[in-house]
Amino acid sequence: MKELSLNILDIAQNSIHAEATLVEILLAEDADALTITIKDNGKGMSAEFLASVTDPFSTTRKTRKVGMGLPLLKLAAEQTGGTMTIESCERALCPDSHGTAVTAVFCKTHLDFTPLGDVISTVVSLIQGAPDVDFVFRHTKPDRTVELDTRAMREVLGEDVPLSDPAVLMWAREALEEQYAQ
Repeated sequence: MKELSLNILDIAQNSIHAEATLVEILLAEDADALTITIKDNGKGMSAEFLASVTDPFSTTRKTRKVGMGLPLLKLAAEQTGGTMTIESCERALCPDSHGTAVTAVFCKTHLDFTPLGDVISTVVSLIQGAPDVDFVFRHTKPDRTVELDTRAMREVLGEDVPLSDPAVLMWAREALEEQYAQ
């Protein structure tokens, strides 16, 4: 993928399909490294599926026989000298702590580092496409932290205003843009 934000979108969509009610997108960045963690409270993966999940021919999709999201993220991280790890526990085995966490570490100074891209549009698209799912976005940089939590938005908006409302989505975009611009 041309931008890491597209990998984030793909993995977060997997979380939504895994029946997650909360998806956390956590970016930690310093001068040398970018760490992307996407955690969810979805149904989790079996140990057998987890062992093969970075194989492009291992997928839960019914429409096609390949799943490229995680293999491509792993490749992008490893091409920079970084790593990718996945932890997951099924709901049946971990009723209080089920879900999946994908963490990819990238060396930003490497020639093959893929740019982060339009992460704001990724977050807004996720909210629009899954307004009943809660999202926590936090991008920690050396000089600031940019964050958005839909749980806090719901508290302010109440039950009558959906997160997919165009005015709410515009506010979310502008709030993120303002934080990045500071």
